[in-house]
Amino acid sequence: MTQDYQDGNALAGPLAELFAVDVTAATGRCVSCGDTGRVADLRVYGHELGWVARCPSCDHVMLRLVRSPDAAWLDLQGTLSLRVPLPPS
Repeated sequence: MTQDYQDGNALAGPLAELFAVDVTAATGRCVSCGDTGRVADLRVYGHELGWVARCPSCDHVMLRLVRSPDAAWLDLQGTLSLRVPLPPS
């Protein structure tokens, strides 16, 4: 893609509305190429209509997030697994 993109840290605020932990520190596995990396390392496009996060290795869409005034839609179908580090209890 030739568009400018941000890294996955751009999703920190929007995802914080949905999760009690910092999801950008989570490790995801791409369903397309199998590469594993932090959500913070994804290539994030968009903002006004929503966000699309792509694998930095193969450019496959791993995450989509759309927010309306009263709901959020999170699509992780491009992510095979998501490992979220938790603070010690």
